[in-house]
Amino acid sequence: MNKNLNTLLTTLYVFITDHVIPTLPTRPCRGRRQLLTDAELLCLAVAQHLLHGDASESRWIRYARTHLTGMFPHIPQQSGYNKRIRAAAPLVSYTLTVLAKDVPTWNDVLRLLDSTPVPCGQSRETVKRSNLAGQAGYGYCASHSRYFWGFRLYLTSTPDGMPVIWGLANPKIGEREAIAAMLDASSDLVCDGQVILADKGFAGKQFEAFITEDLKAHLLRPDRKDEKPRFGDFGGIRQWVESIFDTLKGQLGLERHGARTLEGVMARVACKLLAMAAGIWHNWKIDAPRKRSLVSYDH
Repeated sequence: MNKNLNTLLTTLYVFITDHVIPTLPTRPCRGRRQLLTDAELLCLAVAQHLLHGDASESRWIRYARTHLTGMFPHIPQQSGYNKRIRAAAPLVSYTLTVLAKDVPTWNDVLRLLDSTPVPCGQSRETVKRSNLAGQAGYGYCASHSRYFWGFRLYLTSTPDGMPVIWGLANPKIGEREAIAAMLDASSDLVCDGQVILADKGFAGKQFEAFITEDLKAHLLRPDRKDEKPRFGDFGGIRQWVESIFDTLKGQLGLERHGARTLEGVMARVACKLLAMAAGIWHNWKIDAPRKRSLVSYDH
C-alpha cells in the first residue's frame, strides 16, 4: 500500500471516528465489542475498492491479511467480513452524506443527475438461476447500444463527482419514476433553488413539475428534437457525468462487482461510491489539482 493511500485511510479513520460515529441517528446496540471497529471496517472497504475494485472478497481478505495487518490488526475471515459489510449499509450511506457535506462543492447550486447500468449476469442460464431473479431485470443502455440484465444505478452528485443521492432500481421501472421516488425519499438533501442537470431522457411535464413544485428546485436538460429550443445541449457539462461513471466503472470496477444477492449488490455499489467519495474528499483536504482523480491511491 503506497504512502498516499496510507494517508487517506488514516485521515478518513480519524474523520469517521470523530465526526461520523458520534453523530449517527441511531447508535449501535450494546453487545460484544468487535475487534475490528466500524471506522476500521469502512477504511478497509475503501482500501479494497481503491486497490482491487474488481476482486472478490475472498481474494481481498487473503491480500489484506497478508499485507495490511500493520494498519488493520484484527481483519476477520471472509464470511465475517462479508456479514459486517452488509450490516454496515446504513453506516456507509450516512458516511457518504457526511463526507459530501464536508467539501466546498456541497454549497454549489448545481447537481448532476444520470443513471448507468449495473449488469448482474451475461447468460440466460445465469438469469434463470440467479438469486436476483425477480429483482433484477432487462434494460437497454442507449449510450452503448446494448441490452443488459441487472439494475440501474441512479446518482445525483456535485460537479466534482461527490455522490449525494443514489439508488438501484429495476431497469423496467421508468427513469423518471425511479429517480422521483429516490429524490422524494431524500428531499432533505435537495436545497431550495438548486439546479438539477439531467439527461433528456428525464423529459416530462409531470417530472418537471415534481422537481419545481415539490422539491422547489430547477430542472435543466438538453433539448429534444421534437420540442422548441429551451436550454441548449449542455454538451460540455454532460461530459462531467460521463466521466464520473467512467471513474466508477474503470478504476472502481462497478460493472465487475461480482455480487450474487441483492444485499451484496447494494453493499458493493455503496462501498465503491464510498471509495470515490473518500478520494474526492481527501483530494480537497490536500488541495489536489484534480479532485476526482484516484490514480495516486490505486496502486
